[in-house]
Amino acid sequence: MSDDLYALSAAELVARYRDRSLSPVEVAKSVFRRIAAVNEPVNAFVLLCEEEALASAKASEARWRKGAPAGPIDGVPTTIKDLLQMKGHPTRKGSLTAPDTPTEGSPAPDQLAASGAVIVGKTTTPEFGWAGVTHSRLSGITRNPWDTSKTSGGSSGGAAAAAALGMGALHLGTDGAGSIRMPSSFCGTFGLKPTAGRVPYAPISAVGACSCIGPMTRTVTDAALMMNTMTAFDPVDWNAAIPKAPNYLDGLEAGVRGLRIAYGPNLFGARIDPEVAESVRKAVRVLEKLGAKVEEVGETFANPRQPFEAFYFASLSKGYRSLSAAQREMLDPGYRRYAEKGMEVSLGDYLAAETYQAALGAEVATFLQDYELILTPQLALTAFEAGVEFPEGRGMTRWLDWSPLTYPFNFTGNPAASVPCGFDSNGLPISFQLVAKKHDDALILRAARAYESAHPFKMPAAPNPKKR
Repeated sequence: MSDDLYALSAAELVARYRDRSLSPVEVAKSVFRRIAAVNEPVNAFVLLCEEEALASAKASEARWRKGAPAGPIDGVPTTIKDLLQMKGHPTRKGSLTAPDTPTEGSPAPDQLAASGAVIVGKTTTPEFGWAGVTHSRLSGITRNPWDTSKTSGGSSGGAAAAAALGMGALHLGTDGAGSIRMPSSFCGTFGLKPTAGRVPYAPISAVGACSCIGPMTRTVTDAALMMNTMTAFDPVDWNAAIPKAPNYLDGLEAGVRGLRIAYGPNLFGARIDPEVAESVRKAVRVLEKLGAKVEEVGETFANPRQPFEAFYFASLSKGYRSLSAAQREMLDPGYRRYAEKGMEVSLGDYLAAETYQAALGAEVATFLQDYELILTPQLALTAFEAGVEFPEGRGMTRWLDWSPLTYPFNFTGNPAASVPCGFDSNGLPISFQLVAKKHDDALILRAARAYESAHPFKMPAAPNPKKR
């Protein structure tokens, strides 16, 4: 038996489980061998569950033999970001201040497990998910598979690195200001931030309804499969979307012919590195050749940075206020700096940010009456040095400087996805972003799949230990 089973997509695995040409146990063992071989250079995991996963794989194998799988991803190796509670295991949230004791489950991980997912382990995150990169005093630095001297991005950085290297087929991330899309872009994987409330989220995130749970995968089809297993309404999420979710595989191959796409290379006044901008332009031309009607638009919306920062910093300060002085000394200096800045945000400024949020949401919704999708560069640059919040020598002061096109769509609640579209001259991934009307998540998947069909995504064979 070949030992490259880890590289198969979830869709391929399920097809082979169904025809009994492959066993979930064989696949789980292949994934753990893969983790043993490639995880150390990237450091994607804070917890592995090998014994439990193999038992789960054996149970899945028995169900497939009976022709009675638990769900559409039964037996598929899956990871959970360590901001999310997984029953029976600690949820450390990247922090030395979090207790190392088992927690109860939470809706999305529970729905995946109920569908038969084989949970491999929990992936790394910066402390409480505060940054667009992934390093913490708890788990160290998570690195980029394409160049281990570079960051994986964050805050779902462990999930993105694991996805790129085949350490599981399905990966569950969270996105409060870009935390699925940023690492997906840096690592060259697909990542979807669903419509706010579409995937049930509890306990509530520090940034409330701005944060969403979504799939991070090597293929668009796998993301659709994952969405089909974790979008059931759950009343414990006060923001949960009540309308019945569609089958995200339906229409996935319908293409983009006739779709009206607004191409915003500098939306919100974003300034993008030339290599990134050119790669995204090429992707636009691909979609045009596939029949999409693409119209370039300007800055279009005012930059929401100031009100978002007031909201974001104040949100990060909530948990900080409850920590003792000794606990605060244990925190990542970057998180502590942001949280303390949040304590200075006045009630008036916070309420003004909420008012701005509502106005921006209405403005984007109105704009999308004339278009079905918005396309932008995902990030302003490609991956930079690991272990830092932003690259030096470029006049930046926060990670928000290099990610001007992610957080606005957390503010508005629109679904948005990071779609790999090429590499820079150093071999680092570049992606574009697709945004749709609320609850049009399936349309994003359809357009991303059309692009992927024309330009299949490329994954690294192994971690690349460049200059470090």
